[in-house]
Amino acid sequence: MDGIQKSVKGPLFGNTHIIGERGYGMLSVFSLEGKVAIVTGAARGLGEVMAKYLAASGADIAVVDIDGDKAQEIAAEIAGMGSRAQSFAVDVSDRGAVNEMVKEVKSTFGAIDVLINSAGLNRRHWMKDMPSDDYDLIMNVNLKGTFNTCQEVGRVMIEAGRGGSIINISSISAMIINRNRPVGTYCASKAGVNMLTKAFAAEWAEYGIRVNAIAPGYFKTPLNEPWMKTEQGPEALSQVPMGRFAEPAEIGPTAVYLASDASSYVTGHILVIDGGYTIW
Repeated sequence: MDGIQKSVKGPLFGNTHIIGERGYGMLSVFSLEGKVAIVTGAARGLGEVMAKYLAASGADIAVVDIDGDKAQEIAAEIAGMGSRAQSFAVDVSDRGAVNEMVKEVKSTFGAIDVLINSAGLNRRHWMKDMPSDDYDLIMNVNLKGTFNTCQEVGRVMIEAGRGGSIINISSISAMIINRNRPVGTYCASKAGVNMLTKAFAAEWAEYGIRVNAIAPGYFKTPLNEPWMKTEQGPEALSQVPMGRFAEPAEIGPTAVYLASDASSYVTGHILVIDGGYTIW
């Protein structure tokens, strides 16, 4: 591209970007400087990783988790990285608690630009044995909780008029039934997350709000590692074309991509990170 320059404008960029001999916008389009992000389920696992990657890219972080003590610890670590951070102990299935948290984040940080819905859980039962209470718990946290935070944060974003990015954490289990694993209700809850993602994306595109989802495969998180060490682990691993389980840090750059202007024309998309597992 030597000697070639072209200016490009997009609705979410705000400024003209230059395509020059070192490429489009270079790494600046991945910057989250001046942005405020809420990350639910951020006290551990993939939520913690994504919160820290967003902070490393310049964002201030509201660390939200049902485990308030652990959330406070992660917020302190993020503050040590140079970003503003505050923790909130919230059960995302409790709409009143979600509304109050969003109100406090807006008051404390002045704006909300990014939401990552990583709060989730599972209860493993074969479908014939699934207790009603466990079914309700899975759906209330994974599906209703995602709806609660999407709707309330989206309302704030619409009112502010500066657009935003919402990232829901789905799963490959939204697209398949995991072989020989009693997680059918979890699969159904995550399939619902995918459709919520598309529905919000369709309705909110006119406000400059992008809504996407990440569908992780098998990551070596505290939730997954115990069963990975059972006889189920090698069976699952044998179905991954890349021949390994993912390290938690591998989800971080994807979250930054979807949160930033690097993905300014991406909405309603379910981005799968699974080492090829769902190829088959």
